[in-house]
Amino acid sequence: MMLDPTTARLTAQDAETAAQTLRRGGLVAFPTETVYGLGADAANADAVARLYAAKGRPSFNPLIAHVADLAAARKIARFDDVSLRLADAFWPGPLTLVLPKAADCPVCELATAGLDSVALRVPAHPVAQSLLRAFGGPVVAPSANRSGHVSPTTAAHVAADLDGRIDAIVDGGPVMVGVESTIVGCLGSPVLLRPGGVPRDAIEHMLGRALIAPTAVADAGNAPVAPGMLASHYAPHARVRLGATHVEAGEALLAFGSALPPGAEAAIAVRNLSPRGDLAEAATHLFGALRELDAVGAGAIAVMPIPPQGLGEAINDRLRRAAAPRA
Repeated sequence: MMLDPTTARLTAQDAETAAQTLRRGGLVAFPTETVYGLGADAANADAVARLYAAKGRPSFNPLIAHVADLAAARKIARFDDVSLRLADAFWPGPLTLVLPKAADCPVCELATAGLDSVALRVPAHPVAQSLLRAFGGPVVAPSANRSGHVSPTTAAHVAADLDGRIDAIVDGGPVMVGVESTIVGCLGSPVLLRPGGVPRDAIEHMLGRALIAPTAVADAGNAPVAPGMLASHYAPHARVRLGATHVEAGEALLAFGSALPPGAEAAIAVRNLSPRGDLAEAATHLFGALRELDAVGAGAIAVMPIPPQGLGEAINDRLRRAAAPRA
């Protein structure tokens, strides 16, 4: 798919074709003003699992959901006066806001990493705008490259990394900014979580005050709102016991595969991430299953061993964070 040079936008036909690919659970790379993003339907956990796998060495960090405008964003997250001022000042543009989820937030838990917050951005690139308006819903879009590689700023970069692993690339030419978006957490006093396309001083000038450093949030023991802030990521109330080869009295079981361990029949509750042992299926069910088991009142959640390859690496990383000691 190519940009129409006479309009600087996708043709209506190409925009709808790309949107239909997303609706079918496909992966579509497209330009934003920062870098090329790898897009998936934010409400489709299966598509998000495919996205993690396509990037390689995936990690279940929160993904940024892209929407066409502030009206669409307000259907997904709760805004206060500060976040509305930021959105009015810098959207569309390279600013991501981390906000409390709305009660009926459509973004799947796999994309939000099981958090009660969601990262949102309104991109300024006309191609991204055309695609988002044709799709009509939120699209998660981390950088369209293999994990560990340089972020892509042209369609050729995307093809070099992901050809054969995704469904479509929308070629909109070189991007305008070339660095990722600035991320500001708005779950209280505004926090600079990642520097990027909007300079810190521009944000602070608009707000009339300094942004809090993310280390201050971590030191204060607040819940994490962005990748890498705390070792204990989503922490269930119940203790999480990893590598379980049997189920102890009073435990719930998070299972994987068809062969359940001794004691499973007496478990307080059982949720199987994938009875057929499929890691992509397990990824889509992970956060929901943890929440369901945490709600049954078990003293601990026994987690069966999960293979570490492919998406299993991310699943195990996520479970280690859930099992990390909490103060």
